[in-house]
Amino acid sequence: MSLVTFVLLIGGFVLLVVGAELLVKGASILAGIFGISPLIIGLTIVAYGTSAPEMAVSVMSSFAGQSDIAIGNAVGSNILNILLILGASAIVTPLVVNRQVIRSDVPIMIGVSVLLFVFGLDGTISRVDGIIFFIGAVLYTLSLIYQSRRQGNGLNGDEFAEEYGFSGDSSALVLAKNILFVIVGSVLLVLGSRFLVDSATEIARALGLSELLIGLTIISFGTSLPELATSVVASLRGERDIAVGNVLGSNIFNILAVLGVAGIVAPDGIMVPEPAIAFDIPVAIAVSFACLPIFASGSRISRWEGFLFIFYYLIYTGYLILDSVNHDSLPLYSTVMLFFVIPLTAITLITVGLQKDNDKRKT
Repeated sequence: MSLVTFVLLIGGFVLLVVGAELLVKGASILAGIFGISPLIIGLTIVAYGTSAPEMAVSVMSSFAGQSDIAIGNAVGSNILNILLILGASAIVTPLVVNRQVIRSDVPIMIGVSVLLFVFGLDGTISRVDGIIFFIGAVLYTLSLIYQSRRQGNGLNGDEFAEEYGFSGDSSALVLAKNILFVIVGSVLLVLGSRFLVDSATEIARALGLSELLIGLTIISFGTSLPELATSVVASLRGERDIAVGNVLGSNIFNILAVLGVAGIVAPDGIMVPEPAIAFDIPVAIAVSFACLPIFASGSRISRWEGFLFIFYYLIYTGYLILDSVNHDSLPLYSTVMLFFVIPLTAITLITVGLQKDNDKRKT
């Protein structure tokens, strides 16, 4: 490890923050110009732009025969997106969840996560599996475009004027400027993630960590920083639909498009390691399922639920670290989580959900 490694690490963070600001601003004003809801923008342009690092890393890893990194990157990013990014965004400001998300996008996210588990049971994401995933990505995107045309312009002009200075001007200059913002923001996000991933991977390998663990932690964190920066910036600006849509769209895109393309271009498909099937992919499915009661209870993610998400991300990361070094405390750690923390959380969520439903009926 050299000084250059740490310079790239810091430079990557700076590029991510600047890129996220440009992407959110450009995409939000484009939503106003074309009359597309912020939720659809978050699920498509922003989600795809911030998932570009995952695409680059997984495809390059597949070509290089590093399937553990490709799978770990996609699965780890999906777990991190929900637990850490939505958690951090909800702590910044409680997130109101659009009904479309509860009815459509969360079930789709659950469905594609289960499909990844099924396809991975034979130990490989084959080229045929990749084609199926990619077709699913195309169909999902087309359905979002169709929904946006049906919904029409549901935006609040005053909100856009206050947050972005959007005054309804849709001239060619304004259009070109904000398209440029989206492009430059996406490029900066990709470059920042690349610098961050390369430097973090070098540091991790110097510490003797496995490729799967690197993919699930260091690389998934690095490639998910665009989503983190974008969603937090969107929350600060009041664009809560973009914050939520960005995470859900990215998770769906990570499986359907990222692993789809990687599976198509990989010479022998993507090898799925047994630990991913036994633990990490089921965790991703469980996290996706957890969104349903939290999102549906009052159609919002409160601050305390945001803290709960982050708490579980720390628990998951702690388990990965203990498992990687075969620590003696791992059995006790697992037992406490399985028989105390998780049941207590479930009881709390059910109780709070029932209370919110009663409050809604009274009003």
